[in-house]
Amino acid sequence: MIEFGGLKKFRILFIGLVVILTLAACGGQETGSASETNDDAADSAESVKVVLNWFAKAQHGGVYAADDQGIFEDNGLDVTIEPGGPQVSSIQMVASGSAEFGLAHADQMVIARNEGIELVAVATAMQGSPQALMFHEGQGVADFEEMNGRTAYIQPGITYWDYLKSQYDLSDVEELSYTGQHTNFIDDSDAISQAFVTSEPFFLDEEGITTETKLVSDSGYNPYNIVLYVTKEYLEENEETVQKFVTSFVEGWNYYKESPDEITEVVHENTADISLEALQFEQQTQEEFIYGGDAAEHGVGYMSEERWSTLIDQLSELGLLDEKFDASDIFTIEYLPEN
Repeated sequence: MIEFGGLKKFRILFIGLVVILTLAACGGQETGSASETNDDAADSAESVKVVLNWFAKAQHGGVYAADDQGIFEDNGLDVTIEPGGPQVSSIQMVASGSAEFGLAHADQMVIARNEGIELVAVATAMQGSPQALMFHEGQGVADFEEMNGRTAYIQPGITYWDYLKSQYDLSDVEELSYTGQHTNFIDDSDAISQAFVTSEPFFLDEEGITTETKLVSDSGYNPYNIVLYVTKEYLEENEETVQKFVTSFVEGWNYYKESPDEITEVVHENTADISLEALQFEQQTQEEFIYGGDAAEHGVGYMSEERWSTLIDQLSELGLLDEKFDASDIFTIEYLPEN
Protein backbone atom coordinates (compact mmCIF):
# COMPACT_ATOMS: atom_id res chain seq x y z
CA MET A 1 0.00 0.00 0.00
CA ILE A 2 2.82 2.41 0.73
CA GLU A 3 4.42 1.75 -2.67
CA PHE A 4 1.05 2.14 -4.45
CA GLY A 5 0.31 5.39 -2.57
CA GLY A 6 3.74 6.75 -3.49
CA LEU A 7 3.19 5.91 -7.16
CA LYS A 8 -0.23 7.55 -7.06
CA LYS A 9 1.28 10.72 -5.59
CA PHE A 10 4.01 10.67 -8.22
CA ARG A 11 1.43 10.43 -11.01
CA ILE A 12 -0.55 13.33 -9.56
CA LEU A 13 2.59 15.47 -9.36
CA PHE A 14 3.55 14.53 -12.91
CA ILE A 15 0.12 15.43 -14.28
CA GLY A 16 0.18 18.71 -12.40
CA LEU A 17 3.58 19.55 -13.87
CA VAL A 18 2.30 18.81 -17.37
CA VAL A 19 -0.70 21.10 -16.82
CA ILE A 20 1.53 23.93 -15.58
CA LEU A 21 3.86 23.61 -18.57
CA THR A 22 0.91 23.53 -20.96
CA LEU A 23 -0.60 26.68 -19.44
CA ALA A 24 2.75 28.41 -19.58
CA ALA A 25 3.10 27.50 -23.23
CA CYS A 26 -0.39 28.80 -23.95
CA GLY A 27 0.41 32.01 -22.11
CA GLY A 28 3.52 32.43 -24.22
CA GLN A 29 1.49 31.92 -27.35
CA GLU A 30 -1.02 34.58 -26.24
CA THR A 31 1.79 37.04 -25.55
CA GLY A 32 3.21 36.39 -28.98
CA SER A 33 -0.20 36.98 -30.54
CA ALA A 34 -0.54 40.36 -28.79
CA SER A 35 2.90 41.36 -30.03
CA GLU A 36 2.02 40.30 -33.54
CA THR A 37 -1.21 42.31 -33.28
CA ASN A 38 0.74 45.44 -32.30
CA ASP A 39 3.17 44.88 -35.18
CA ASP A 40 0.27 44.44 -37.56
CA ALA A 41 -1.30 47.69 -36.30
CA ALA A 42 1.97 49.54 -36.90
CA ASP A 43 2.27 48.03 -40.36
CA SER A 44 -1.30 48.99 -41.19
CA ALA A 45 -0.82 52.69 -40.25
CA GLU A 46 -1.69 54.86 -43.22
CA SER A 47 1.22 56.84 -44.66
CA VAL A 48 0.53 60.52 -45.39
CA LYS A 49 2.63 63.65 -45.80
CA VAL A 50 2.10 67.16 -44.48
CA VAL A 51 4.00 70.12 -45.98
CA LEU A 52 4.69 73.03 -43.64
CA ASN A 53 4.26 76.63 -44.77
CA TRP A 54 7.87 77.41 -43.80
CA PHE A 55 10.94 75.87 -42.22
CA ALA A 56 10.27 74.13 -38.91
CA LYS A 57 9.38 76.76 -36.30
CA ALA A 58 7.48 77.00 -33.03
CA GLN A 59 4.39 77.86 -35.09
CA HIS A 60 4.40 74.18 -36.10
CA GLY A 61 4.66 72.96 -32.51
CA GLY A 62 1.38 71.06 -32.59
CA VAL A 63 2.46 69.01 -35.59
CA TYR A 64 5.80 68.10 -34.02
CA ALA A 65 4.11 67.30 -30.71
CA ALA A 66 1.73 64.91 -32.48
CA ASP A 67 4.71 63.22 -34.11
CA ASP A 68 7.02 63.14 -31.09
CA GLN A 69 4.39 61.92 -28.64
CA GLY A 70 3.10 59.16 -30.91
CA ILE A 71 -0.29 60.85 -31.34
CA PHE A 72 -0.29 60.35 -35.10
CA GLU A 73 0.61 56.70 -34.61
CA ASP A 74 -2.10 56.21 -31.97
CA ASN A 75 -4.60 57.50 -34.52
CA GLY A 76 -3.43 55.08 -37.18
CA LEU A 77 -1.20 57.43 -39.18
CA ASP A 78 2.41 57.28 -40.31
CA VAL A 79 3.14 60.95 -41.01
CA THR A 80 6.04 62.47 -42.92
CA ILE A 81 6.62 66.14 -42.06
CA GLU A 82 8.19 68.10 -44.92
CA PRO A 83 9.44 71.62 -44.19
CA GLY A 84 8.48 74.46 -46.49
CA GLY A 85 10.58 77.45 -47.46
CA PRO A 86 10.94 80.16 -50.10
CA GLN A 87 11.26 77.57 -52.87
CA VAL A 88 8.54 75.24 -51.54
CA SER A 89 4.82 75.84 -52.07
CA SER A 90 2.70 73.63 -49.88
CA ILE A 91 -0.33 74.55 -51.99
CA GLN A 92 1.30 73.40 -55.21
CA MET A 93 2.50 70.17 -53.60
CA VAL A 94 -0.90 69.33 -52.16
CA ALA A 95 -2.68 70.31 -55.38
CA SER A 96 -0.36 68.06 -57.40
CA GLY A 97 -0.88 65.10 -55.08
CA SER A 98 2.73 65.13 -53.81
CA ALA A 99 1.33 65.54 -50.28
CA GLU A 100 -2.03 64.93 -48.68
CA PHE A 101 -2.00 67.76 -46.12
CA GLY A 102 -0.57 71.26 -46.09
CA LEU A 103 -0.28 74.41 -43.97
CA ALA A 104 -0.84 77.90 -45.37
CA HIS A 105 -2.41 81.25 -44.50
CA ALA A 106 -6.11 81.67 -45.16
CA ASP A 107 -5.68 84.43 -47.75
CA GLN A 108 -3.28 82.23 -49.72
CA MET A 109 -5.96 79.55 -49.83
CA VAL A 110 -8.64 81.95 -51.05
CA ILE A 111 -6.40 83.23 -53.83
CA ALA A 112 -5.49 79.64 -54.77
CA ARG A 113 -9.17 78.86 -55.17
CA ASN A 114 -9.50 81.82 -57.50
CA GLU A 115 -6.76 80.16 -59.58
CA GLY A 116 -8.78 76.96 -59.80
CA ILE A 117 -7.21 75.04 -56.89
CA GLU A 118 -10.05 73.84 -54.67
CA LEU A 119 -8.75 73.57 -51.12
CA VAL A 120 -10.67 73.00 -47.90
CA ALA A 121 -9.47 74.22 -44.50
CA VAL A 122 -10.12 71.64 -41.77
CA ALA A 123 -8.44 73.38 -38.79
CA THR A 124 -6.27 76.37 -37.98
CA ALA A 125 -3.34 76.70 -35.61
CA MET A 126 -3.66 80.46 -35.14
CA GLN A 127 -6.84 82.40 -34.47
CA GLY A 128 -5.25 85.69 -35.44
CA SER A 129 -2.39 86.88 -37.58
CA PRO A 130 0.94 87.88 -36.00
CA GLN A 131 1.81 89.87 -39.15
CA ALA A 132 2.85 93.40 -38.23
CA LEU A 133 4.67 96.54 -39.21
CA MET A 134 7.87 97.15 -37.26
CA PHE A 135 9.35 100.49 -36.21
CA HIS A 136 12.32 101.68 -34.22
CA GLU A 137 11.53 102.27 -30.56
CA GLY A 138 9.78 105.61 -30.11
CA GLN A 139 8.91 105.80 -33.80
CA GLY A 140 5.75 103.69 -33.77
CA VAL A 141 2.38 104.89 -34.99
CA ALA A 142 -1.12 105.00 -33.50
CA ASP A 143 -2.76 105.27 -36.92
CA PHE A 144 -1.60 103.70 -40.17
CA GLU A 145 -1.68 107.03 -42.05
CA GLU A 146 1.06 108.28 -39.76
CA MET A 147 3.44 106.15 -41.83
CA ASN A 148 3.36 108.75 -44.63
CA GLY A 149 6.71 110.35 -45.32
CA ARG A 150 8.63 107.23 -44.34
CA THR A 151 10.34 104.39 -46.19
CA ALA A 152 8.64 101.00 -45.88
CA TYR A 153 10.34 97.70 -46.66
CA ILE A 154 7.54 95.50 -47.95
CA GLN A 155 7.50 92.29 -49.97
CA PRO A 156 6.05 93.08 -53.40
CA GLY A 157 2.49 91.78 -53.80
CA ILE A 158 1.94 91.03 -50.13
CA THR A 159 -1.83 91.06 -49.70
CA TYR A 160 -2.16 92.93 -46.44
CA TRP A 161 -0.19 95.90 -47.80
CA ASP A 162 -2.63 96.16 -50.69
CA TYR A 163 -5.43 96.11 -48.15
CA LEU A 164 -3.83 98.85 -46.05
CA LYS A 165 -3.40 101.07 -49.10
CA SER A 166 -7.05 100.55 -49.98
CA GLN A 167 -8.20 101.64 -46.53
CA TYR A 168 -5.75 104.44 -45.72
CA ASP A 169 -4.01 107.24 -47.60
CA LEU A 170 -0.44 105.95 -47.80
CA SER A 171 0.47 107.90 -50.94
CA ASP A 172 3.53 109.46 -49.31
CA VAL A 173 5.06 106.18 -48.17
CA GLU A 174 8.17 105.22 -50.16
CA GLU A 175 7.92 101.49 -50.83
CA LEU A 176 11.12 99.48 -51.17
CA SER A 177 11.35 95.73 -51.63
CA TYR A 178 11.72 93.65 -48.47
CA THR A 179 14.57 91.16 -48.89
CA GLY A 180 14.63 89.54 -45.47
CA GLN A 181 17.68 91.60 -44.50
CA HIS A 182 17.34 94.49 -42.04
CA THR A 183 20.51 96.49 -42.66
CA ASN A 184 18.74 99.41 -44.34
CA PHE A 185 15.98 99.39 -41.75
CA ILE A 186 18.53 99.49 -38.95
CA ASP A 187 20.32 102.47 -40.52
CA ASP A 188 17.10 104.50 -40.91
CA SER A 189 15.43 105.32 -37.59
CA ASP A 190 12.24 106.43 -39.37
CA ALA A 191 11.94 103.30 -41.51
CA ILE A 192 9.17 100.72 -41.46
CA SER A 193 9.55 97.01 -42.09
CA GLN A 194 7.15 94.14 -42.44
CA ALA A 195 7.50 91.65 -39.62
CA PHE A 196 5.95 88.95 -37.50
CA VAL A 197 5.68 89.92 -33.84
CA THR A 198 6.81 86.37 -33.06
CA SER A 199 10.22 86.65 -34.72
CA GLU A 200 11.72 89.88 -36.14
CA PRO A 201 11.68 91.88 -32.87
CA PHE A 202 13.82 89.13 -31.32
CA PHE A 203 16.40 89.18 -34.11
CA LEU A 204 16.65 92.97 -34.03
CA ASP A 205 17.03 92.95 -30.26
CA GLU A 206 19.97 90.58 -30.66
CA GLU A 207 21.60 93.30 -32.77
CA GLY A 208 20.94 95.90 -30.11
CA ILE A 209 17.96 97.48 -31.90
CA THR A 210 14.82 97.88 -29.82
CA THR A 211 11.62 97.95 -31.85
CA GLU A 212 7.89 98.52 -31.64
CA THR A 213 5.22 96.80 -33.72
CA LYS A 214 1.68 97.48 -34.88
CA LEU A 215 -0.43 94.48 -35.79
CA VAL A 216 -1.91 94.53 -39.29
CA SER A 217 -5.07 93.07 -37.73
CA ASP A 218 -5.69 96.50 -36.16
CA SER A 219 -6.85 97.51 -39.64
CA GLY A 220 -9.51 94.79 -39.75
CA TYR A 221 -7.49 92.48 -42.02
CA ASN A 222 -6.95 89.36 -39.94
CA PRO A 223 -6.86 86.05 -41.83
CA TYR A 224 -6.33 82.76 -40.02
CA ASN A 225 -2.67 81.71 -39.98
CA ILE A 226 -1.13 78.25 -40.19
CA VAL A 227 -4.27 76.66 -41.59
CA LEU A 228 -4.43 72.90 -42.07
CA TYR A 229 -5.99 71.99 -45.40
CA VAL A 230 -6.54 69.30 -48.02
CA THR A 231 -7.93 69.35 -51.54
CA LYS A 232 -11.69 69.09 -51.91
CA GLU A 233 -11.25 65.86 -53.89
CA TYR A 234 -9.05 64.26 -51.23
CA LEU A 235 -11.51 65.18 -48.49
CA GLU A 236 -14.42 63.62 -50.34
CA GLU A 237 -12.51 60.36 -50.87
CA ASN A 238 -10.65 60.13 -47.54
CA GLU A 239 -12.85 61.48 -44.76
CA GLU A 240 -11.65 58.91 -42.23
CA THR A 241 -8.00 59.84 -42.81
CA VAL A 242 -8.79 63.54 -42.55
CA GLN A 243 -10.61 62.89 -39.28
CA LYS A 244 -7.57 61.05 -37.90
CA PHE A 245 -5.22 63.84 -38.90
CA VAL A 246 -7.39 66.66 -37.54
CA THR A 247 -7.82 64.79 -34.26
CA SER A 248 -4.04 64.35 -34.03
CA PHE A 249 -3.43 67.99 -34.97
CA VAL A 250 -5.67 69.27 -32.16
CA GLU A 251 -4.30 66.78 -29.62
CA GLY A 252 -0.78 67.84 -30.60
CA TRP A 253 -1.52 71.51 -29.98
CA ASN A 254 -3.18 70.67 -26.66
CA TYR A 255 -0.05 68.75 -25.64
CA TYR A 256 2.10 71.68 -26.76
CA LYS A 257 0.12 73.98 -24.49
CA GLU A 258 0.94 71.81 -21.47
CA SER A 259 4.59 71.13 -22.40
CA PRO A 260 5.79 73.96 -24.67
CA ASP A 261 9.45 73.87 -23.63
CA GLU A 262 9.69 70.15 -24.33
CA ILE A 263 8.24 70.44 -27.83
CA THR A 264 10.20 73.58 -28.70
CA GLU A 265 13.32 71.48 -28.07
CA VAL A 266 11.93 68.93 -30.54
CA VAL A 267 11.32 71.66 -33.12
CA HIS A 268 14.87 72.91 -32.61
CA GLU A 269 16.19 69.44 -33.39
CA ASN A 270 14.41 69.67 -36.74
CA THR A 271 15.73 73.06 -37.84
CA ALA A 272 19.33 74.02 -38.37
CA ASP A 273 19.09 77.76 -38.92
CA ILE A 274 17.10 79.04 -35.93
CA SER A 275 18.45 79.25 -32.40
CA LEU A 276 16.65 77.70 -29.48
CA GLU A 277 16.33 81.17 -27.93
CA ALA A 278 14.56 82.48 -31.05
CA LEU A 279 12.17 79.52 -31.01
CA GLN A 280 11.47 80.11 -27.32
CA PHE A 281 10.65 83.77 -28.07
CA GLU A 282 8.24 82.62 -30.77
CA GLN A 283 6.78 80.04 -28.41
CA GLN A 284 5.98 82.70 -25.82
CA THR A 285 4.67 85.40 -28.16
CA GLN A 286 2.42 83.12 -30.23
CA GLU A 287 0.46 81.68 -27.31
CA GLU A 288 -2.43 84.16 -27.47
CA PHE A 289 -2.74 83.75 -31.23
CA ILE A 290 -3.17 79.98 -30.84
CA TYR A 291 -5.12 79.54 -27.62
CA GLY A 292 -6.91 82.89 -27.38
CA GLY A 293 -9.80 84.31 -29.38
CA ASP A 294 -12.43 81.77 -30.39
CA ALA A 295 -10.11 78.93 -29.38
CA ALA A 296 -10.55 79.91 -25.73
CA GLU A 297 -14.22 78.99 -26.04
CA HIS A 298 -14.35 76.45 -28.82
CA GLY A 299 -10.94 74.78 -28.63
CA VAL A 300 -7.80 74.79 -30.75
CA GLY A 301 -8.40 74.69 -34.49
CA TYR A 302 -11.80 76.41 -34.50
CA MET A 303 -12.83 78.63 -37.42
CA SER A 304 -15.96 80.68 -38.06
CA GLU A 305 -17.95 81.30 -41.22
CA GLU A 306 -18.02 85.02 -40.42
CA ARG A 307 -14.23 85.29 -40.45
CA TRP A 308 -13.90 83.41 -43.74
CA SER A 309 -16.72 85.43 -45.34
CA THR A 310 -15.08 88.70 -44.27
CA LEU A 311 -11.77 87.62 -45.79
CA ILE A 312 -13.43 86.64 -49.08
CA ASP A 313 -15.18 90.01 -49.21
CA GLN A 314 -11.94 91.88 -48.53
CA LEU A 315 -10.00 90.06 -51.24
CA SER A 316 -12.87 90.55 -53.67
CA GLU A 317 -12.89 94.29 -52.98
CA LEU A 318 -9.15 94.37 -53.71
CA GLY A 319 -9.88 92.88 -57.13
CA LEU A 320 -8.00 89.68 -56.32
CA LEU A 321 -10.98 87.39 -57.01
CA ASP A 322 -12.76 86.85 -60.30
CA GLU A 323 -15.90 86.08 -58.35
CA LYS A 324 -16.89 85.63 -54.74
CA PHE A 325 -17.91 82.24 -53.32
CA ASP A 326 -19.51 80.95 -50.15
CA ALA A 327 -17.25 80.50 -47.16
CA SER A 328 -18.67 76.99 -46.71
CA ASP A 329 -16.90 76.04 -49.94
CA ILE A 330 -13.45 76.56 -48.43
CA PHE A 331 -13.65 75.53 -44.77
CA THR A 332 -15.31 73.04 -42.44
CA ILE A 333 -15.20 72.40 -38.68
CA GLU A 334 -16.90 69.02 -39.05
CA TYR A 335 -13.74 67.12 -38.11
CA LEU A 336 -12.84 69.17 -35.03
CA PRO A 337 -13.54 67.67 -31.59
CA GLU A 338 -16.75 68.84 -29.96
CA ASN A 339 -16.29 70.86 -26.78
